[in-house]
Amino acid sequence: MQNPDQIHIQIVSDFVCPWCYVGKRRLETALASRPAISASIAWLPYQLSPDMPREGRDRRAHYAEIFGPERARTIMEKMAATAAAEGLVFATAPGARSPNTLAAHRLLYRAGQTPGVDQNALAERLFAAHHMHSEDIGDPAVLVRLAAAAGIETAGLEAWLRSDAEEDVVLALIAEARRAGVSGVPFFVFDQRQAVSGAQSPEVLAGVLDQVMAGRRRAG
Repeated sequence: MQNPDQIHIQIVSDFVCPWCYVGKRRLETALASRPAISASIAWLPYQLSPDMPREGRDRRAHYAEIFGPERARTIMEKMAATAAAEGLVFATAPGARSPNTLAAHRLLYRAGQTPGVDQNALAERLFAAHHMHSEDIGDPAVLVRLAAAAGIETAGLEAWLRSDAEEDVVLALIAEARRAGVSGVPFFVFDQRQAVSGAQSPEVLAGVLDQVMAGRRRAG
């Protein structure tokens, strides 16, 4: 049950999106600058590459196909510099995969539906695994290990991930986000009052937190 004393923040994202990880860090910085504000965070799924094969593709080859080899290299270097400013060390090791993220989204959805599980902590591990450690988060065995590290019960989990259980639920949530006008991620919704698109600066996000709290006070 949602705590009425907390701002409820929903984040629509995809794990392969570097700006989503940067946006997560910037939101955390904004919240740290407002210690009087308590927030609960829920993650909602989105897929930037819904047609990605279930086994994924070589990441460097995938980026080169989208942007061209030289532009892909430039984009990755600039993104790494942006991430470094937020304390994140991005890396793409040889052989790193661009995964289909549907299984990872199913896992995060399941975490959000499980009492006592910190969905936000699992989201952090999924982002770090992909962007910092070049792990294949499309691999159910990798997902089980990340789930265990986040304190999730793993008995039968790999078999569940290899099935299509709750796939329809996650796909429906993605479709719902698209119908609501979400065309890029990250996309933040604060208290169902204000929406922010993109990895805005901590200052902008802190300003939104202030506006939401002011709106609550006016509403009495």
